Amino acid sequence: MAGTGAAGTTAGLTTGAEVIAVVGSTATGKSDLAVALALALGGEVVNADALQLYRGMDIGTAKLTPAERRGIPHHQLDVLDVSEEASVAAYQRAARADLTAIAARGARAVLAGGSGLYVRAALDRLDIPPTDAAVRARWQDRLDEEGSPALHARLADVDPVAAAAILPGNGRRVVRALEVIELTGRPFSAVMPTGEYAVPAVQLGLVAAREVLDGRIDARVDRMWAAGLVEEVRGLADRGLREGRTASRALGYAQVLDLLDGRCTDAEARADTARATRRLARRQESWFRRDPRITWLPAGAPDLVERALDAVRAALPVV
Repeated sequence: MAGTGAAGTTAGLTTGAEVIAVVGSTATGKSDLAVALALALGGEVVNADALQLYRGMDIGTAKLTPAERRGIPHHQLDVLDVSEEASVAAYQRAARADLTAIAARGARAVLAGGSGLYVRAALDRLDIPPTDAAVRARWQDRLDEEGSPALHARLADVDPVAAAAILPGNGRRVVRALEVIELTGRPFSAVMPTGEYAVPAVQLGLVAAREVLDGRIDARVDRMWAAGLVEEVRGLADRGLREGRTASRALGYAQVLDLLDGRCTDAEARADTARATRRLARRQESWFRRDPRITWLPAGAPDLVERALDAVRAALPVV
């Protein structure tokens, strides 16, 4: 992954160089707002969407095209092959190195994405516990066999604080919690984000009414299919997508792989992608809503950029 530096490095990130973070659920327009803010504030964008780290995963992740980036430098895009597994620890090191370098250039860093843990890793005091592929694979096998609610009940037995903070349907997070507990002998809750900044930041969250967001998600899925998502996945399958533990399970990509392998019809793949994306949006909103530091703005408002700039100026009068 591009970038260097130890986790927790914030050299150069002092008052006057606060990061502007644009967060919220999928399909709320975070990427477009981040570009607009970067243009207005003399900034550069750092991606905090775990799946946009992958080269070639463009249509299904709604990655901005070079033209849509409007000349704004973007970091932490296209840094992994689809066969590689994304690592929060590696992302933390790389993203913080980017934030430090942007500040050193006298520019304003704009962090944008809906992967809550990646946002926290970039901004908060967060020690990343170790990983072990064999241990994780064993818990993943149990997840596949028993289902997420059963493993969540197991987590509640050994770490009720972590279980209360992790939704029962978030199987990936439950597996990670159980892996950490087994490896460290400590509760997973001991290493969860505490809501204390390591990197000075102003967070803006985008929110939409449920029926509006559902409509935006359905329209996005239709656009992805029309733009060639099936062909994108077919090409990535030849580059090791099926072997990638993270990338192969991405929304849209997992469903199209099932389509290509004859396990569902095109209509079923599209419908399941939309349903799963709506569930993801609910989880993302639940995650970010717990953070009282976020200033919420209405996604799609005609004066959204002006509102966002007003919120930034209120928090940072020198801007």
